[in-house]
Amino acid sequence: MKRRCAIYTRKSTDERLEQAFNSLDAQREACAAYILSQTHEGWELINEQYDDGGWSGGNMARPGLQQLLADVAAGKVDVIVVYKVDRLTRSLADFARIVDTLDGAGASFVSVTQAFNTTSSMGRLTLNVLLSFAQFEREVTSERIRDKVAASKRKGMWMGGPVPIGYRLANRKLVIADEEAEVVRSIFERYVVHRSMCLLVDELASCGVRTKERAYANGRTVGGIPFTTGPLAALLKNPIYLGKVAHADSLHDGEHEAIISQQLWDEVQQTLATNRRERREGRNARYPSLLTGMITDPDGRMMSPTFSTRAGQRHHYYVTRLQPGEDRKSAWRLPARDVDRAVITSFATWLAGLDPEMDHEARIEIRTSIPLMSVPEQRTLLLKHEANLSIGSDQLVMTFKADGNATEIRVAAAIARKGAELKLVVGQTSDETHSEPDPALLRLITLAHTAQRAKLAGSEDALISRYSKTHLQQLLRISWLAPDIVAAIADGQQPATLTGRRLLRATNIPLSWEAQRKLFGFA
Repeated sequence: MKRRCAIYTRKSTDERLEQAFNSLDAQREACAAYILSQTHEGWELINEQYDDGGWSGGNMARPGLQQLLADVAAGKVDVIVVYKVDRLTRSLADFARIVDTLDGAGASFVSVTQAFNTTSSMGRLTLNVLLSFAQFEREVTSERIRDKVAASKRKGMWMGGPVPIGYRLANRKLVIADEEAEVVRSIFERYVVHRSMCLLVDELASCGVRTKERAYANGRTVGGIPFTTGPLAALLKNPIYLGKVAHADSLHDGEHEAIISQQLWDEVQQTLATNRRERREGRNARYPSLLTGMITDPDGRMMSPTFSTRAGQRHHYYVTRLQPGEDRKSAWRLPARDVDRAVITSFATWLAGLDPEMDHEARIEIRTSIPLMSVPEQRTLLLKHEANLSIGSDQLVMTFKADGNATEIRVAAAIARKGAELKLVVGQTSDETHSEPDPALLRLITLAHTAQRAKLAGSEDALISRYSKTHLQQLLRISWLAPDIVAAIADGQQPATLTGRRLLRATNIPLSWEAQRKLFGFA
């Protein structure tokens, strides 16, 4: 029986992989020789190579391994051959997943230097023991490296990585580069003056200041480009320039010299913190949004503020923040004004009831003053009380915290479709009614009765020139709605789910008024 064999090789580091004959080649040669020795069993080496040079065995995020498992699942490989089992994986959990894939495809794997059979219980026990030691070795090595790095940083040693602008490397230590150091000092000093990252970016660009250019051994060059807000913020927060080395949440005196003073560092960090707080509260925004970062849609996805402009008016919405590849039709788009009003009203009522000893006038003052505050002031209060809002299909679920205790408040809300978008009718369930007439519904009822009169008078040709026959037939159906339904629409007392879109698409409107009431939610 023919058995298609694939060789998998791996090396944790990319050291010496550029050599003509490296560790991966040695593994492949040993595996190929083993496969050749099994020719009498029908073993045959396939041409595809599966190599992971410079990839850790602690996880399965390896391109060579992922391609191999995909080919196994596709039925292209019958046997995986490795030099040692720890080349395949060093994790028991990952091994279990790999075995499941092999079992599902009817495949197996062989270690050239470790004889066992994965189809028997004893063979799997032996393999599990070997993998346990491999995982233990990996974890002990990781702990030893972490401890060494921590001890070195406590001594103020720089542990490598890209050399920051303002320094150069000498004997594996950071030494001040005078010209670059002047640029760094200027950046810190100008930020204190501008107090704005964007203004500082513009000034640096106009002055021709660029990021540090670095050349790598392979000839690749990075850097030497204008500063953007991301790299600039990282520079201003880097304690290296204070002569410190950061580890976890601690700062240690470094072996290198500081470029800036403690006073300048403190002033910059205070300005950054103030700007972060003001940005979070929306104090610097031209159009601040009340619930940014606090609101999720009915599917549990975060929502972001957006706006559209119609007839010179700006309309604000909360829209689902879609992940790459998600269907745009699954996004929720809800009017921000209604949602914000419901949240602030509920929050003010809750806040006024926190203190049971508060007198009636003080409660009224809280409930009336909070809705009159500016959006940044309201947002500051909501953030202080860790507010969260979850949009449901028929309710708003709000959570506020005080003294570590959370309170959940639910407000009825109906989701209806108005035109091409979803609309949230706050303070109503799907069985409740609107409080004001719907202009779209009123216009539809008017057109329907106009079509009815034209039909009865035999003058519908004028309407046919304006509307299609299908649309005209639907208008005629609508014109025979029960008088109490028409009256309710005129008074704005129809159910929240009865929209112009639904009425226009209802091709099964019955002639019976009682059936109409049941169909549209009046009964």
